[in-house]
Amino acid sequence: MIFYGVSFIDNRTYEWGYRYGEPQAVAPYNQVRRVLQYAVTEIPAGKILMGIPNYGYDWVIGSYSPATVVSNVGAINIAVQNNAQIFFDETSKTPYFNYRDDSGRRHEVWFEDARSIQAKMDLVREFELAGVSFWHIGTYFAQAWEVLTANFLVNKIRSPR
Repeated sequence: MIFYGVSFIDNRTYEWGYRYGEPQAVAPYNQVRRVLQYAVTEIPAGKILMGIPNYGYDWVIGSYSPATVVSNVGAINIAVQNNAQIFFDETSKTPYFNYRDDSGRRHEVWFEDARSIQAKMDLVREFELAGVSFWHIGTYFAQAWEVLTANFLVNKIRSPR
């Protein structure tokens, strides 16, 4: 399988959880699956790249402030620093946790890990897609690359400028 750098539908496979919304998975498996079920009826599967978020969000519960964007590694570090237990939501196939900051405010954090990325790789296989694109690729996350290379042959290409 070959993976490209640009996706035709990646903006529809993430951002369910977003900065100004309620806490939830950024790319919940059940919603991504629903989008792909429709997409393959309109676009040949071999031309579709599924977008995968390479980030998460940290929401302050009860606040009108937008969520803070966190890297996946950053989310894990926040959990460790706050002695927070990381849970895994089976419906969205996404990790999350809650903690209280030094001011006593409650937070909820949703992010990606190897399990959530593997679930998305399984969808690539199921729907016989052309591949995936990661957003934001500038933040290194070893788990993502380990899962990707364990599942598929990766061919990086540069986008034309």
